[in-house]
Amino acid sequence: MLEAITKESLFHEYYAQWIKVYKEGAIRPVTMNKYRMTLEWLKKLIPDTKMCDVNRINYQQLLNDYAQTHERQTTMDFHHQIKCAILDAVDEGLISRDPTRKAIIKGKPPRDKKIKYLNQFELHTMLITLNLGSDINWDWFIMLVAKTGMRFSEALALTPKDFDFPHQTLSINKTWDYKKGTGFLPTKNRSSVRKIQLDWQTVIQFTGLIKGLPEDKPIFVKAGQKVYNSTVNDILERHCKKAGVPVISVHGLRHTHASLLLFAGVSIASVARRLGHASMTTTQKTYLHIIQELENKDIDLVMRSLSELS
Repeated sequence: MLEAITKESLFHEYYAQWIKVYKEGAIRPVTMNKYRMTLEWLKKLIPDTKMCDVNRINYQQLLNDYAQTHERQTTMDFHHQIKCAILDAVDEGLISRDPTRKAIIKGKPPRDKKIKYLNQFELHTMLITLNLGSDINWDWFIMLVAKTGMRFSEALALTPKDFDFPHQTLSINKTWDYKKGTGFLPTKNRSSVRKIQLDWQTVIQFTGLIKGLPEDKPIFVKAGQKVYNSTVNDILERHCKKAGVPVISVHGLRHTHASLLLFAGVSIASVARRLGHASMTTTQKTYLHIIQELENKDIDLVMRSLSELS
């Protein structure tokens, strides 16, 4: 039986009950953890604030205090997670008016987040150093991520059944919980469920590699094996150093894949679908500096074309 919440109850107590009732079991564990983190911040920033005391002024002060140590986008996410609970509290008569109306979102200036990726020559040089034998190993994992742009958890979840060799496609329809070791999980979002076209060389290689393996078992994760992101990153780092190229992470391989496609002239829409982004906006934000470089090249091309008309 849940404890009755009144106007005299502490706001963070209401929020704790709210996420338990409305969010627990309805969202992915990783998203649930974000709500729990928001709860911890409420306990820290407004430990003694009662439901009846929540108004526009102290709600804005809460956002301002949070924004002092967080970027604007993170503060926006914090605001959205609390606002949903507050609107329910208004409906229930626990808070008289919506204190989130016209809230001003502040935050620290965003850090310069230039993503790490390899150019085509550097990637080719690194891939040459891989030990691609007749058995599945982490080097094959690195090769496949470089050629598909999959997320780390998506690649770990691959089973032989996901490969459609006649149509040269790879189905991405689940992830692998490498953090808690609970097995298969849903993809990040609905857009992440997709089919990735494979090149003929990869098709030939993996046809032999996965022959005879259990259809529904992960090909890169052995039974009972605990996988760490850092383990594969360390292997990739050794190959980068051996090849004399900048050191990147496995996620950097995903950026590398997307970057090569964009520089090759592949449309943003196609890159977004291949990466499993929820929208093209995500792709544009992530690869803004690359898109700007391409736009500069386009401008040069346009100017040269126009000058030839005279």
